[in-house]
Amino acid sequence: MRHPSPTVNQPAAGSRQQLPDDRFVDPDLLCEDDSGVTTLRGSRCNECGAITFPAQASCPRCAGTHMSAHPLPRRGTLWTFTIQRFRPKSPYDGPIEFEPYAVGYVNLADQVLVEARLSLRPDQVPLIGDEMELVFTPYTCTPDGVTVTTYAFRTVTDENDGQS
Repeated sequence: MRHPSPTVNQPAAGSRQQLPDDRFVDPDLLCEDDSGVTTLRGSRCNECGAITFPAQASCPRCAGTHMSAHPLPRRGTLWTFTIQRFRPKSPYDGPIEFEPYAVGYVNLADQVLVEARLSLRPDQVPLIGDEMELVFTPYTCTPDGVTVTTYAFRTVTDENDGQS
């Protein structure tokens, strides 16, 4: 498993190709799985098997310190969600003109719950239990015009189910 190139990032299923000028919000959150596809980077405790995201140096379950990098599944189910209707406190550095967005927890293969933005159509209301897939989406733009990208999950539909 290795970090993807900072300038050429493989998109998640159905997401836009990241441009060379784009930057990911935190490259340490990403890795490539065994097939070379970019996914979220978790960690797995070698002692008790607990999986965490983001990756951690010690285990929150058994306090073990023997952790291994663990690529997370790119699909899971929506565990719960809410709408973020106010600008988060610092260190949030998103656009000055705040727009509400959906945020939820996605259960990845009954291994770990991942908190993430939800990428939804304006008319879409997700349902708890919906199948979700990893995508990359613009987060903000730096003062010098560089797009900063982050991870999100979107509902798997018949339209995007075949895209990998």
